[in-house]
Amino acid sequence: MKANVGGIDKILRIVAGVVLLALAIMGIGAPWTFIGIVPLATGLMGWCPLYPLLGLSTCPVKKN
Repeated sequence: MKANVGGIDKILRIVAGVVLLALAIMGIGAPWTFIGIVPLATGLMGWCPLYPLLGLSTCPVKKN
């Protein structure tokens, strides 16, 4: 798994995941808020399984 999530994308995923999970744990919102696990996990791992399928990457290109 090559990293394909970088910088701002990673931060936004982690924040969104934490907010959704906090809402789910506090009982605010629908049960679907537990989906916050997905953006949190992809943000922490730095890899999104959907990006290769779409040909996307937000990770900066390393210069040699």
